[in-house]
Amino acid sequence: MSGIADEIRTALAVLAPLSVEITDDSGRHAGHRGASGGGHYRLRIVSAHFSGMNRVARHRVVYDTLASLMAHRIHALAIEALSPDESAH
Repeated sequence: MSGIADEIRTALAVLAPLSVEITDDSGRHAGHRGASGGGHYRLRIVSAHFSGMNRVARHRVVYDTLASLMAHRIHALAIEALSPDESAH
């Protein structure tokens, strides 16, 4: 997974994340109709950029940031986007 994980990390760098965790769940979706159009991933990202934003706004920021990868490399993405004060809980 390091290739796509590296691409995700590089794209998300604009958000100055304190941490990024990427889990590849693609194997759990083998045979799924959309699986051939990209992988299935879980993302946990902590960034001060998310402070004061609601969950929907945070997800929009992540999806917009990863738009080029979402078009071909990522089929499904589960997002946990946290501000630094939330990550300690």
